[in-house]
Amino acid sequence: MLVRGIRGLCKDHPLVAEALEIVKEGLFEADPYLAVKKRIRVHNKTVYIDNYSFTPEKIHVIGFGKASYRMLKGVVDVLGDKLHGGVVIHNGEPARTGKVEVLRGDHPIPGNNTLSASRALLSYIESNVSENDLTIVLISGGGSAMFEVPEEGVTLESLSEVTRLLLGSGSDIYEINTVRKALSKVKGGKLLRYLRGKVVSLIISDVVGDDPSVIASGPTVPEEKGIACRAIGVLKRRRIWDEAPSDVRNFLTKSCDEARFELVHSDEVIKKIVNIVIANNYSSLRRMKDKAGSLRYNSIILTPYMAGEAREVAKMLAALIKSSVQLGEPFQPPLALIAGGETTVTVRGKGIGGRNQELCLALIHELRNLRGKYVAVCIGSDGIDGNSPAAGSIITNDLYAYAVSQGLDPEEYLENNDSYTLFEKLGCAIITGPTGTNVNDFFVFLYKEK
Repeated sequence: MLVRGIRGLCKDHPLVAEALEIVKEGLFEADPYLAVKKRIRVHNKTVYIDNYSFTPEKIHVIGFGKASYRMLKGVVDVLGDKLHGGVVIHNGEPARTGKVEVLRGDHPIPGNNTLSASRALLSYIESNVSENDLTIVLISGGGSAMFEVPEEGVTLESLSEVTRLLLGSGSDIYEINTVRKALSKVKGGKLLRYLRGKVVSLIISDVVGDDPSVIASGPTVPEEKGIACRAIGVLKRRRIWDEAPSDVRNFLTKSCDEARFELVHSDEVIKKIVNIVIANNYSSLRRMKDKAGSLRYNSIILTPYMAGEAREVAKMLAALIKSSVQLGEPFQPPLALIAGGETTVTVRGKGIGGRNQELCLALIHELRNLRGKYVAVCIGSDGIDGNSPAAGSIITNDLYAYAVSQGLDPEEYLENNDSYTLFEKLGCAIITGPTGTNVNDFFVFLYKEK
């Protein structure tokens, strides 16, 4: 992980280098290339994937998501000439890897790149995949935006608009993907309608709890009936139903009334698919914990299930930190608190930022009077945080006072959802570019009394 953008207090603080070392260990554990290579092996004409074995006539690979290109590299290195071909969609430039075409999709809002690439993927399936074949599906975070074909009667523009509304409403990923599934021809298990033969999905989880039906909106996981009715519930609960485009509202209402476009859980569908999660947030947190321990911190994993409004999560983290530092309960310094998950932000301002930077900005306010040396890192494992160019940010024990001395009011930036602007001015925005993986967010807090 090459880190750019850090300067001043956030570069010179004695604990920053250790905190970033810990984060780098988490990213190494989530390397898609290594995760895939560990799962696949070949002996003669048999392909072994985890505990499953296959002897197909042809092997295909399709995929979508931020980690799909690195995952593909692992598949190609193991299977080589045994791979017939395929199509993979990622958020980088178009390319070709062996016999596989690599196309560009859009993120976080699906656009024309996504639609064109998705149609090319489905066309490959239609022209090449038969009943005696094996298709390996590479799924990772970001796949919901990069792989999309809307249902008949719903335009891509309307689907994109409802996605924007959901992202700005404070909806969590379960709610967002419920709506996406209802409006898509390929999500919620609907991709299985196009695939013939055996299917194995290798999944890198960017979802708290690692539910395969939610990761990239579960294209190979048959959905429970009633998805359209649940989607209506999400839009109304988040008070954006009336703002949603009319074709979206009309389609969902009709689908809910008629229970249309529901994938039946037939034995045939269930038998042909295997879904395997090969990397997740918790496995990265464990490696990060070990690294912090080797640096002689009292290292604790708080949770891989961190969720909720970012500024509210910051209050809970601050309470735990202050109790540990000031009372020695429940943990004692020198302290390394490690957590993962995915918070949300209800956008009320017009600033530039993301959930990780908002978490750190809210936390620095809560810890402004804490004594001792500390540093916290809030970062997205994919290298992307909200609508900013940063992956996340750093805060230190002396940063709040420094910001105020420069005439910068942290609370004002927080209220405007403008965390990136503040952290960039302070030299504490972490810029990495896309990391090629995605296992949610990482939080690291280091504390020493002296």
